[in-house]
Amino acid sequence: MQDGASRAEGNPLCPLCHRPIPPEARQSRHHLIPRLRGGKGGPTVLLHQICHNEIHATLSETELAQHFNTVETLRAHPRLAKFIKWVAKRPPAFHSKTPGTRRKR
Repeated sequence: MQDGASRAEGNPLCPLCHRPIPPEARQSRHHLIPRLRGGKGGPTVLLHQICHNEIHATLSETELAQHFNTVETLRAHPRLAKFIKWVAKRPPAFHSKTPGTRRKR
């Protein structure tokens, strides 16, 4: 299993936004290839929950499996890049509700 996180002051770093993930922060594991698209048992990365929510609000499971199945491709997506720039200014434990799905169906 791929951890995808470096350590900063004892806390893992979120590979999407590069902010530390302190123990009190909401966090979750993201399957780089969605489980329902063949990623069961595949590599995962630990993310802030807000970062994970934004990924799934932006991209479909099919898009994630086919085109956005690495941290690098996720970070390069225009909408996620804009989100990363915004969230980078927030404290490491920051969380807010992600508005409803914004991706085009």
